[in-house]
Amino acid sequence: MSLATPPSSRANAYGAMPQILPILIAADDPLSRAGIESQLRGEPTIRLVESGAKDPAVAAVIVAEAVDGDVVTELRRLRREGVERCVLVVTRLDDAGMLLAVENGVAGLLRRTEATTKALVKTLHTVASGEGALPADLLGRFMDQVGRLQRRVLAPRGLTFSGLTEREVAVLSLLAEGHDTAEVGRRLYYSERTVKNIVHDVTSRFDLRNRTHAVAFAVREGYI
Repeated sequence: MSLATPPSSRANAYGAMPQILPILIAADDPLSRAGIESQLRGEPTIRLVESGAKDPAVAAVIVAEAVDGDVVTELRRLRREGVERCVLVVTRLDDAGMLLAVENGVAGLLRRTEATTKALVKTLHTVASGEGALPADLLGRFMDQVGRLQRRVLAPRGLTFSGLTEREVAVLSLLAEGHDTAEVGRRLYYSERTVKNIVHDVTSRFDLRNRTHAVAFAVREGYI
């Protein structure tokens, strides 16, 4: 006679020994909260926690009709409590709302009509691992929005999404290759003083100690 494997040690879609995630639920009405709690309560890889619990949540589920001021306020409150990863389950979502959600720390988006238990648990594990999760059609719309933002807002001002200007990236790239400020100036047709001012602007803006720290920061963050 064989014995069944206990649910706590049973392998599933998340791997042989799935991580158990402490999850916080926030909703704009009690019925929505109860519905999400009912979906997740029986999941072996999910443990529901309350706000301010001793064992803090690694991610939160926010349920709302649309991305509005109340949702943004809730996202900011959660971040102050140390919850950095949020999944938004939303009824209506336009392009502006999608950008506002991502800007305020939402890492995963699900439409209410698509928020099955399986989809919600999978999304929570995805965002808890540090990745993002968007439905395919929303990802396409988001990329279009990002492209328009770069072309219409950032590029005319000489900015990139890193917060560095094109000339700052160029200067830091040459410094990373081992050139001194005089050689960087000659290569870019800037005076050495201009190069030093550019480096100073970067170190001041990102609270960096010196030129070496600025280069290390740019490399680490993938800006160069």
